Parts: sequence; C-alpha cells; structure tokens
Amino acid sequence: MQLIKRRGTLVVVSAPSGAGKTTLCHEVRTLVPDLYYSVSYTTRSPRHDETNGTDFFFVTEGAFTAMRARDEFAEWAEVHGHLYGTSRGAIEERITGGHDVLLEIDWQGARQVRALFPDLLGMFILPPSIAELARRLQGRGKDTPETIARRLSGAREEISHVLEFEYIIVNEHFEEALADLMAVVRGARVSRAQQAVRFASLIDEFR
Repeated sequence: MQLIKRRGTLVVVSAPSGAGKTTLCHEVRTLVPDLYYSVSYTTRSPRHDETNGTDFFFVTEGAFTAMRARDEFAEWAEVHGHLYGTSRGAIEERITGGHDVLLEIDWQGARQVRALFPDLLGMFILPPSIAELARRLQGRGKDTPETIARRLSGAREEISHVLEFEYIIVNEHFEEALADLMAVVRGARVSRAQQAVRFASLIDEFR
C-alpha cells in the first residue's frame, strides 16, 4: 500500500499560570512519538536549571529585534520586560516534513499563530476552580502574595478567551488530563483531512 506523506499538525496549548500546562506538555512529549516541541526565543537570562536550545533559545535583544525585523517569528510578545518569540520557519519545516509540533503559548500568541496557520489545533487547559488555582500558585512557594494576586488576575483574562480554542481540558486529576491531551494529539493524526491524503490510493481502490 502506497502512503503519501502527510502534513503535520500544529498543536497549540494555552492556560493560565498554575493550571499545569507545562507539566502536561512535558509528559505528552515523552509518551507520544514524533511530537516536536517548539522551543521559543527569549531575551531574558537563563535560570539555573534551564538549557539553551532545550528550554529556550537565549538571545540578545539586538538579535531578537533583527529576527523580528526579518519577519522570522510566527508570534512574539513582551512579558515582564523580556521579549519572547516563536520561530515561524521551524514550525513550517516540521509540519511540512510530516511532523506534529507542540507549542505552549498564551491566548494572544495563539491568535497570532492562527493567522499564519489557520488549521492549527488549539487546546486550553483549565484549573478546576479559581480557589484551586490559587492553592497551586501558593503551593509552589516561588511567588510573593503580590505576584500571586497578579497571576490570578491574569488568569481571569486568559480564561475569558477559552472559547477561542477547539478543545478544553480541565486539569483536576493529572492522569485524566494527560490522557485527554494525548487523545487529542493522536486523534488529529487519524482525522479525515489527514487520512484522505495519506491513504488516497487505498481509498481510490474502493471507488
């Protein structure tokens, strides 16, 4: 049976801080084969546990600005005085090569990316309640009360855009949320649009 190489799917995952998005995305990357993680560019300094090229591409503000001027970003934003951006070329290269791409960004970035990749698959991770989100943020022990209050206020803004995404996953029980995320990624690979191209010759045999 002759297979035609499919075009990969761009999977965009958004969530308010503390909803568990990063942990979920890390786990799904280890469990689903051939899922490429899009590494963002940033002008901030690396933290002690971060590796250049794995967690972020750490670049100078001048280098970032030059990339932006060349229209190399699918999306970019300034957050807390630092610049962040997603490589447009890296995404296109991967999905053209038939690989799925996982991208973690906020709703504003997702909206920018969708303008360039309208067939992306968007997922939003919700906490089970605002009280639980506050408890998780406090439990991390990394933020001041002022920072937590700011993150909770930001969460309300983030969640107000939840209906812009194709799928909504409530992360109350981690294993269930992970299973849902994996199901969506795997399901996209056997969608009608994907399989109609990949198995075109097989389908034609039955016509």
